[in-house]
Amino acid sequence: MPPDDTLYTVTQLGAELGITVRTLHFYEAQGLITPRRAGNTRVYSQRDRARMILILRGKRLGFSIKEIKEYLELYDTDPTHGQQTRALLKAARNRIHKLEEQRLAVEQTLTELRSIAVQCEEALKNLASSPAPASNPKTGQAKKAAAKPIGRSP
Repeated sequence: MPPDDTLYTVTQLGAELGITVRTLHFYEAQGLITPRRAGNTRVYSQRDRARMILILRGKRLGFSIKEIKEYLELYDTDPTHGQQTRALLKAARNRIHKLEEQRLAVEQTLTELRSIAVQCEEALKNLASSPAPASNPKTGQAKKAAAKPIGRSP
């Protein structure tokens, strides 16, 4: 099967990938893609398109520009792709570890926030069911009820 020599303008490639022209220019400035020039017009090859798909996937998975660049450089230098695959495996495991730590932190925060919400609901129920505080005849102000801190365990 002969190689696909389809070329894309910046507008065409951006539209196909669902990204802006500015995004393509950004990744070009970072050295991740290198479109050819036809006069003053950038033209993107199938290789540039494939690299952009990998870049966008890497960003979606939370990899940094530096990590993506290193991965793409390995692809160019290692024809067997063994080094690239090992690097990707290591990066994926590191990312999984970071995401699991973040998930734990989010779960702890949700547990604490749910507890605070329950305490607030209970406090509001108590306020609604208790009689209004009596007014002080000398000042005309209501007595302050003893406040119970919200969000703290007794």
